[in-house]
Amino acid sequence: MISQLIWNNRFARLGENFYTRLQPQALPQPYWISRNQAVARELGLQDSWFESRDTLNALTGSGVLPGSEPLASVYSGHQFGQWAGQLGDGRAILLGELQTPSGSHEIQLKGAGKTPYSRMGDGRAVLRSSIREYLCSEAMHGLGIPTTRALALTGSDAKVLREEIETAAVVTRTAPSFIRFGHFEHFSYNDMHVELKALADFVIDNLYPACRAATNPYAALLEAVSERTAHLMAAWQSVGFCHGVMNTDNMSILGLTIDYGPFQFLDAFDPTHICNHSDTHGRYAYNKQPNIAYWNLFCLGQALLPLIGEQELALAALEPYKAIFPAALEAKMLAKLGLTESSPDNKALIESTFKLLAANKVDYTIFWRMLCSFTPNSGHEALRDLFFDRESFNAWALHYSELLAPESIGLEPDFRAKLMRKSNPKYVLRNHLGEQAIRAAKLKDFAPLIDLLEVLQTPFDEHPDHRALADLPPDWASSIEISCSS
Repeated sequence: MISQLIWNNRFARLGENFYTRLQPQALPQPYWISRNQAVARELGLQDSWFESRDTLNALTGSGVLPGSEPLASVYSGHQFGQWAGQLGDGRAILLGELQTPSGSHEIQLKGAGKTPYSRMGDGRAVLRSSIREYLCSEAMHGLGIPTTRALALTGSDAKVLREEIETAAVVTRTAPSFIRFGHFEHFSYNDMHVELKALADFVIDNLYPACRAATNPYAALLEAVSERTAHLMAAWQSVGFCHGVMNTDNMSILGLTIDYGPFQFLDAFDPTHICNHSDTHGRYAYNKQPNIAYWNLFCLGQALLPLIGEQELALAALEPYKAIFPAALEAKMLAKLGLTESSPDNKALIESTFKLLAANKVDYTIFWRMLCSFTPNSGHEALRDLFFDRESFNAWALHYSELLAPESIGLEPDFRAKLMRKSNPKYVLRNHLGEQAIRAAKLKDFAPLIDLLEVLQTPFDEHPDHRALADLPPDWASSIEISCSS
């Protein structure tokens, strides 16, 4: 069963300038915290695969999956706007590339021990941060946002020192590729242009094959990554997601959400919100994320310039981002409002909605979900109660009703509400929900985590037995601090 996995391991064939081969470091007495059957089935793994002790050991660094070729990859990057030089997989070990019914997927252990790129770190992940990543990667997938996925979460009572003594855990995560902008930066900044070209050709041939037919395949690659990143940013902004540490080494070449650390979904809407306690200058505030993504793409363009050849071609490849992002965000916001047409009036409504939410510090997720029940003829009392400035809400509601009414002609009474509920989730992974799951897990009670995972995998559904998970956050939630160690 465990020996029947089919591996390809194409990244390993790039050569040893790209990585260091090593084995994960065992954790004592590992145990299961959560097994994600949904991801396992997508990978073609039978439910019984998780029942093997060999599987548990392999996913905690205490054994080896036959056919895997464990390695840690090297990359560099800009961190908080400054060139940081060589980085690399400091606590992540790539087991290899698994052939599955849904295509090729890399399998990676996060927290499986020290690597040559750990710098001053211990290569471990703690239970707290591992639960946050495990839950959020699946929450993002449930929201329809491109992301790495989480196959399993394992733990050990081994002690790990952070701000305090914590216990260790390992997240098994999967993606078609974990290649980052920083991989390209590493070879470009070190004048390793042979390796830079090999990496770019690898990405084009295996992940962006349509780019090969372009006049300049490397410029086409930059443009394709820019387009995917633009759509990713629109998705983040539309659901109120803050990544918290958008360094170039945390940007996926596939436009995936990657490396969940000090992330947060907005509670009260504040466009200037900074979710990362380590981000003292607010570089990665919620409203700055789209521009930071473009800045990171510019860094990728600089890294690819030796291959693209002409600066004008590189700048032209970045240009689509400027048009795609606002258009994609507008489309998502119109869907959240239940409107179908792009018009000056509807664009103005989107802007006025953001301003109204910010001025009243309205809970972002609750507002949009409650808006699904809005009709031009309803009283809006429950929705109005979210606002302390009732007159401003009344004026906004009147304007919204005027725009909504013409588009409602001929529709079934509940048709628009049903559509809006597909764009406005009822559940997101709020900080306090993650914290509650973490507190229970520290006592070896994993039931809250399992229940929360189930809800987050289908966040647009009602889940009447778990409606408390959609309530306003408690007062203590605002005291939760998350940082780059989270």
